[in-house]
Amino acid sequence: MGAAAVAGWPVAAVLLQVAGLSLFLYGFFPVKPTLRGFSGAESYRMPSCGPVSAGEQEPTLPPDQLGSLYRELSGIPPVYDRLVLMVIDGLPAEFVLGRGRKPPSKEMMESMPYTQSLLASCKAAAYHAKAAPPTVTMPRLKAMVSGAIGGFLDVAFNFNTQAFLEDNLLDQLHMIGRKLVMLGDETWIKLFPTLFDRQDGVSSFYVKDTVEVDFNVSRHLEFELAAKDWSVLVLHYLGLDHVGHIGGRRSALMTQKMKEMDDVIRRVHTASLQDNLDRILLVVVSDHGMTEGGNHGGSSYEETDSIALFIGHSVESPYCSPYDQNEALQVDLAPTLALLLGIPIPKNNIGVLLPELFNSLTEHQKLRALELNSWQILRLLQAQVPAVCLQDCINLEDTRGFDDLPESIEKKLCHLLSKAFSSHQSSHLHRGSDFKSAEAGYFGTAVDNYYGFLRYASEWLSHRATDKPLYLLFSAILLMTMSCLLLMGTASCLFKKQSPSQDDNHSESNLDQHWQLDELFILTGIFLYVISLGSSSFVEEEQYTWNFLTSTLYLIFLIKTVQSMLKGSNSTLVHRAEGKSFDRNNLTYATSYELAPGKRDGYKLCTALIVLVSGRIIRAWHQGGINWVHFPDISKLLAQADSSIVKFLQIISVLAVVVLYSVSLMSLRARPKFVIGVWLSHISCGLLVLLHIWENQIDASLPINHSTTSTAQLFYAIASVSISATVLASPWIFPIYSTDAEPASSCPVKHIHGISNSVFFTGITYTTFWCLLQLFLQKPINAIPLLLIFLQTISSIVHFSLDKALHKQWVQVVAMQFLAMAGHFGLGNTNSLASIDVAGAFIGISSYSTVLSGILMFIITYGSPLMLYLGMVLYVSMKDSDDMCTTQHFQWSCILEKMVMLPCLLPLLINSVALTAYTIVLLLMRNHLFVWSVFSPKYLYVCAATVCTYVGVFIIAMTGVYSCAVFSFRTRSYRNKSL
Repeated sequence: MGAAAVAGWPVAAVLLQVAGLSLFLYGFFPVKPTLRGFSGAESYRMPSCGPVSAGEQEPTLPPDQLGSLYRELSGIPPVYDRLVLMVIDGLPAEFVLGRGRKPPSKEMMESMPYTQSLLASCKAAAYHAKAAPPTVTMPRLKAMVSGAIGGFLDVAFNFNTQAFLEDNLLDQLHMIGRKLVMLGDETWIKLFPTLFDRQDGVSSFYVKDTVEVDFNVSRHLEFELAAKDWSVLVLHYLGLDHVGHIGGRRSALMTQKMKEMDDVIRRVHTASLQDNLDRILLVVVSDHGMTEGGNHGGSSYEETDSIALFIGHSVESPYCSPYDQNEALQVDLAPTLALLLGIPIPKNNIGVLLPELFNSLTEHQKLRALELNSWQILRLLQAQVPAVCLQDCINLEDTRGFDDLPESIEKKLCHLLSKAFSSHQSSHLHRGSDFKSAEAGYFGTAVDNYYGFLRYASEWLSHRATDKPLYLLFSAILLMTMSCLLLMGTASCLFKKQSPSQDDNHSESNLDQHWQLDELFILTGIFLYVISLGSSSFVEEEQYTWNFLTSTLYLIFLIKTVQSMLKGSNSTLVHRAEGKSFDRNNLTYATSYELAPGKRDGYKLCTALIVLVSGRIIRAWHQGGINWVHFPDISKLLAQADSSIVKFLQIISVLAVVVLYSVSLMSLRARPKFVIGVWLSHISCGLLVLLHIWENQIDASLPINHSTTSTAQLFYAIASVSISATVLASPWIFPIYSTDAEPASSCPVKHIHGISNSVFFTGITYTTFWCLLQLFLQKPINAIPLLLIFLQTISSIVHFSLDKALHKQWVQVVAMQFLAMAGHFGLGNTNSLASIDVAGAFIGISSYSTVLSGILMFIITYGSPLMLYLGMVLYVSMKDSDDMCTTQHFQWSCILEKMVMLPCLLPLLINSVALTAYTIVLLLMRNHLFVWSVFSPKYLYVCAATVCTYVGVFIIAMTGVYSCAVFSFRTRSYRNKSL
């Protein structure tokens, strides 16, 4: 197989993989089926048993007459004329309502005194409103106004919001002539671009701003509260969510921000009391909660625990218990507000009325409200289960209990529906009875039966598995499997092609004749990892798998090193072979001098120990995963300690990286002036990181100053120019031949010295600049783990270069892959979307940009894997000259293949195996209880890891191709001049 074919097959495999992945994403994550159109007058009539139609509005009626028609058909008078919907982004319900029937902490209660007084005096009704995952803003707003739970991929659309075209409260209010005003998060404007008569939006993604985003809303309050022209006022405050992203739940700014929100609630409520003619309902909600670190997106209790607080005359009662765990669903907001404001319930709503908000209605009106809610849910059910028919259910005579019913969903729904409507009729017949207790009993039974049907139907609809086109999914998996097999075949051919030269070069070794312990462990470990993907617990706690695989593999390396030291005769042969190599291959700081066998053994031992000890510290730094994240760890101890300690550790990390880079450059025998220039730019970047630390990260709980932007932009500019110049100029500035080798020498090894020095310089520049970038972007608490991952990378490369006969090259490459994944979780990442660091994605960005912030978010999340890929460029420069080519055949294509083929091919192969295996797992688990909370978020991470692999492999390949091309051109030019 020629070099072109060897390179061509992986490219073909990647294209197949991309096609299969795109097909699977399209088939597995479709938009949930919905009823088209908007609810109209038909929603107030009993649903028929025929096919569910899109519904017809009253196009000939003007808005005011349409509103009158709704009031006439409804049978329920509108309870409120105006609505103030106040969204406090990211506010956990337990901050206001406590948890487990216990009130919130004293600090939290004192932060919202006015709100707490309303709750204590029973003038407000409050709920722990559970938000469905993914807990990000856009899908949560959709759920509140439509009552529908969107598709899982709404988490991706959250960053590029499109107009919302489904039935919802705001469009319904607009249809009957109500005027709407919006102040705050511009997500509302993107969802409803034509509805608001007045609007003032701010970006929700620039999380460094905790002041202006809220001031921009509150500055309009006095005017809007005095205005009489609006019916709906939306206030979306972002500051509290941004405080969480910057400093977590316990940020010093949190109580200050809650006091600010409490003052807004006081102002709005006071204004509504002053005007007795207008019946105003104030609804205070949050779109989601937040984790201890201030993030969100996952499905933990802390993230889904949002608040729904209602303040108005219909919720007042003589007795209440404000800190009871009153629970609701976030989607319950839509049907409740629809009937309180006198509009039809949105078509795709799966929410259920909140009974405490209808205290001002009569019992007959309350039952009518439940009936309308049931009719709307029934129409949605008929679209999913056409066999469910109201008339048939009413005529059904079935006295069995619910638990005795067969498993058929149609029978269960029909039974519950029949009970609800029968008890409603009985209550209607006994209306006005002299026996008030009997009347109350019939009413209570009817209410209970309605809620029994509504809650069961709502839960079934929320867990309804979307019908997936299996033929599409199987086709996608077939493409991925073909890609995986193609990569395996290419790797097999490459091993067979390389084995003869390996036998020639290491005839003394039996490594190619027998399976070694490290090789068997790697194959077994990858197999066990693939198996573990089928368990939700192993997916949630994946960091344990990678920590075990990495530490055990390097422990095996340590054992093999000790064994090689103890075997006197074998080690002599190996040292003799290495000595020959060292005489000709003076490339790096570790191999640039001839080392005595004992000193080399000491270096090998030390580098293996550095990797193991660093790995243990990294593992203890973050108590990763999802289930045990609350356990104590080093990062939590540092967070509670003085901030100067964290700052000191950051400074130490930056200085260590700068010193290591300087030492690495000193090891180069040939040091052109250009190298000095790059070194000075690296020093400049290090100083900028120190300036960033000194000025802006003294206290992680405080917002980062806007001066960070200019410092960061200067850092990006210097780093980009330096790295680009290094990549482009490095192959041109190093001598083609080593100073120790005569140009006329017949040995082809003389050609390798220049390219190896060039690639080494490029690789070490890649890695150290990347480490500085991570120290700039990552959370301050991650400074030491970043330094340790950098040390692991360098130590692994040195360890492998000191004794190239001890481990096969493919074992070395896979070992670095294991290190990358262990480091990924060691930086606090998990398979939950909540662990994504949103705050760091805006460092150096003066205004929100989806592309730029998305790139920075990707860089932060995959900092460890990308560092190891960049380190792989450094690794390929350490290969023995004897491994590059033979004396008889000297071709640059041969050098390129030997340098970068395995470091590019094996990451693609390992990622392909993981992606294909997990795609099959996800298909098998499509009806699993945790498919959306555990398996689907993990799949998004697998897809992102695939992109990371492509980026890393592209950098390795392009660096190698460009360097070989330049040296090939220079060699030909030199020969032509000589001739």
